[in-house]
Amino acid sequence: MPVLSNFYGIVIRIFFTRSFVAHFHAIYRDYELVVGIEDIAVIQGEAPPRVHEMVLEWASAHQRELQEAWRRCEHAIPPRPIQPLE
Repeated sequence: MPVLSNFYGIVIRIFFTRSFVAHFHAIYRDYELVVGIEDIAVIQGEAPPRVHEMVLEWASAHQRELQEAWRRCEHAIPPRPIQPLE
């Protein structure tokens, strides 16, 4: 899965799956969140509350870029990196 961003120990990855809604994976230590892109919300997984909040904050700020990353993956084009949460 290509890495889109990395901040505070959280790695954001995306992997296109035609049979699933547009989403990305946020990985922190042994935790993983699957987050929807069209409606920014956790679809699956668990993480500490602060990590959960930071991931949703980052996703909301970069929703258009995430949508573009999904479209690029849909056409087998590598996605561009996205700025980390600051």
